[in-house]
Amino acid sequence: MQFEVIAKCHTTRARVCRMKLAHGVTMLPTFMPVATQAAIKGLTPQQVESLGITLILNNTYHLNLRPGIKVLDEVGGAHKFQGWNRNLLTDSGGFQLVSLSKFTNITEDGALFASPFNGEPTMLTPEESISIQHSIGADIIMQLDDVVSSLTVGPRVGEAMHRSVRWLDRCIEQHEKSGRKDKQNLFAIVQGGLDPTLRDLCLDAMIERKDQVTGYAIGGLSGGEEKEVFWKIIKQCADRLPSDRPRYSMGVGFAEDLLVCVALGVDMADCVFPTRTARFGVALTFKGPLNLKLGKHTKSMETIDKNCPCPTCASGMSRAVLHHIVTIETAGAHALTIHNLVFQAQVMGGARDAILEGRFPEYLRSFFFDYFGDTGYPEWCVNALRSVGVDLMQGVDVPLVQGSGVKWEYSDAA
Repeated sequence: MQFEVIAKCHTTRARVCRMKLAHGVTMLPTFMPVATQAAIKGLTPQQVESLGITLILNNTYHLNLRPGIKVLDEVGGAHKFQGWNRNLLTDSGGFQLVSLSKFTNITEDGALFASPFNGEPTMLTPEESISIQHSIGADIIMQLDDVVSSLTVGPRVGEAMHRSVRWLDRCIEQHEKSGRKDKQNLFAIVQGGLDPTLRDLCLDAMIERKDQVTGYAIGGLSGGEEKEVFWKIIKQCADRLPSDRPRYSMGVGFAEDLLVCVALGVDMADCVFPTRTARFGVALTFKGPLNLKLGKHTKSMETIDKNCPCPTCASGMSRAVLHHIVTIETAGAHALTIHNLVFQAQVMGGARDAILEGRFPEYLRSFFFDYFGDTGYPEWCVNALRSVGVDLMQGVDVPLVQGSGVKWEYSDAA
């Protein structure tokens, strides 16, 4: 990896970086669409690449089950298997310790899974996770970490954090003896739940191993915790992680979350949200989500967003026809998936441009006013951005909204 910080925001901790990997350059900050099983649902790799996306995510656990490492080894890795020519990151399988917890037993050796497909036991150790990711051939590979739900409290959180550090050492050893360090880049994952003391202990340990990893992820969040706690943990980690390494916040996908994380110093994020929400008939826009299942769109010949460059909007596809086919015809999910991925790319691309041009605080104020001005600013966003010198409330008359403040259309009256 060649990693270079190109520009920094004069107010916040946001920055623009150039990350060169084996399959090309990815500019940061960026959002990574999730192709869990070697496909972004509804799109071909060529369509994804045509949208300007240069980095996607595959999942180690799922690709190990199907098609399996034997197939991946025979075809020369996941890039060739799925026809993807740009950069690829693989999650280690650690998240499945939470999402498939009823099938999982954790020991110091690793995680024993019962396959959700046929019930067969599968042992995923740190060494095995790295070996599978070597077969996948991802440009960025993640350590196997012991992940617990972000709402977990008590001694299990500390146990998981300390085990994640020990597992990192095993991942490093396996990666270093593989001879693949020049092709694949290992990231550490900071754990510690919602406990700042545990987070600091984990940061201490992982920063000590800086020379043996190429980047860092902030894990164990986006699991239902209060947003006021979420941003403080992100800030705590981003403030301390080395400036000459990429910083990746795992599982973040809402536009407001992305921009807060960028302002706090995060470079990369991923989430299934934009593609999954497309399949539920929701288009993401700079005015907020647009629920195309609602009857008010029945006769609307407007596009989703007249200023959007995505193929769905540029072709003139109307809200009326999307309302007619969405969640019924696959073409509807396909059209909304394309639009939502371009929206995410526009949010992050706009952030990069604003940082480069020295106007990132103004970009934040403009985005939040357009997105939340009619309903109220989420208080946690205001607090988070104030912590890095940007006051969204300055010069505007917008109410504060308690809680997550997530904007959504539930009815035609919305």
